[in-house]
Amino acid sequence: MEKYINLKVADGTDMEAYTAIPEDAAGKINPGLILLQEAFGVNHHIRDMADRFAAQGFVVIAPEMYHRTAPPYFEVGYTEFDKVKPHISAMTIEGNAADIKAAYHWLSSNELVNPGNIFSIGYCMGGRMSFLANATQPIKAGASYYSGNIKSIANKAANISGRHLFFWGGLDQHIGQDQIDIITKAMDEAGKEYINVKISYADHGFNCDERDSYNEKAAKEAWALTLAFFKNNMG
Repeated sequence: MEKYINLKVADGTDMEAYTAIPEDAAGKINPGLILLQEAFGVNHHIRDMADRFAAQGFVVIAPEMYHRTAPPYFEVGYTEFDKVKPHISAMTIEGNAADIKAAYHWLSSNELVNPGNIFSIGYCMGGRMSFLANATQPIKAGASYYSGNIKSIANKAANISGRHLFFWGGLDQHIGQDQIDIITKAMDEAGKEYINVKISYADHGFNCDERDSYNEKAAKEAWALTLAFFKNNMG
C-alpha cells in the first residue's frame, strides 16, 4: 500500500510526499519514520528505502524538500548534481523545519502510528535534515548517513530530543574528518547520546545501490545496525 499524499506546510506551501505502509499495518499501532531525501530528490532509491522500512513494520513518509522551487516528483540522475544546485541554494533551515514538522504531524496524527515511536533517517543532504528533525520534533531517535554540511546546524545539538546514529564513509572525499569532529563535539558538549560509525572502506553514498560508490558490505552492515538502533529505542 504505497502512495503520494499532499501536505499543507505552515508557510502556506503544498508539499508532495511519498508514503509506504506495512502490509499488515491495519489494526496495529506501528512505529513511524520520516525518511529524508538525498540531493537528487525523492527518487527511486529513496522510495525503495521507504518500502524496505515499511517491510520492517514502519509507516514511512518521504517529503519532497524542493517543493518550493521544483515541480512535484522532481528528481535528477546521480550525475546531474548541477541541476539541483539552484534548489539547494534556495532552501532555508526554517523551510526545512516546517517541512519536517508537516511530515511529523502526518505521522503523529495517523491512526496506524504510535506517536511515541516516531523516528527519522536521512541520506546525504537528508542526513542533515534528519539531524534537524531530531532537534525540532520530539522523535525517539534519528539516523544520518554521510551527512553533507551537517556542521552548519551543529548549534542545534542542544535541542536534540532523541539519540542519534551517524554513519560516515572513510573514503568520502566530500565530507572531511573536520565535519565529523564538529558534530560529535557539539553532541558531547550538549550531553547528548549518540553512536558514531565511520566505515573505513566505504565511500560517500555507500548505501545506494544505484550509485557507483555503492558498497554492498557496508550497506548491509549499516542497515542491520540502523534497524537494531531504532528497535532498541522504541518505547
